[in-house]
Amino acid sequence: MSVPVARYAEADVPTEYGYFRTVVYREAGGEPAEEHVALVAGDVKAGDAPVLVRVHSECWTGEVMRSKKCDCRHQLDVAMRRIAAEGRGVLVYLRQEGRGIGLGNKVRAYALQQQGVDTVEANRLLGFADDARTYGVAVAILRDLGVSRVRLLTNNPRKVQGLEAGKIEVAERVPIKAEANEHNANYLAAKAKKLGHAL
Repeated sequence: MSVPVARYAEADVPTEYGYFRTVVYREAGGEPAEEHVALVAGDVKAGDAPVLVRVHSECWTGEVMRSKKCDCRHQLDVAMRRIAAEGRGVLVYLRQEGRGIGLGNKVRAYALQQQGVDTVEANRLLGFADDARTYGVAVAILRDLGVSRVRLLTNNPRKVQGLEAGKIEVAERVPIKAEANEHNANYLAAKAKKLGHAL
């Protein structure tokens, strides 16, 4: 299923990876409206070949603070580089921090992890699902861009299922090698063991 969205703003933006057409979408119904972004390279409507796509959830701690507790910034960097190198693709950036629990609760989960629980157990102790993210907005954005067949850059089988439930054909799952360090090794292990991520 998809969530109603509307284009709000659009411009070409130069990045260290190359130019991306940057399209800001707003969800319908909310005040203030939640904003999500699609970074588009090339003509994603042309031809029958599936489009290289990354659906990426916001990670303020990893992407802004450059935290070593996760692999989110690494995945974002790899995805943007691959899409730019291919010259055709979409990165859908969803505003659903902390697997859908928000920044404040994510930091509360970090505090619990300092006491010895893993990332999944911390979410459960706070009363949240293991992974509360949804992909209806991503489906709506891809449809608006004219994308119906994708090669999905992900290690997460739930992301594949989320797009396929919205009638986006995932022709291939393209893995992103996880970047492990002493601070995120347990996090990556929990994602693999408890959330089924293919690491």
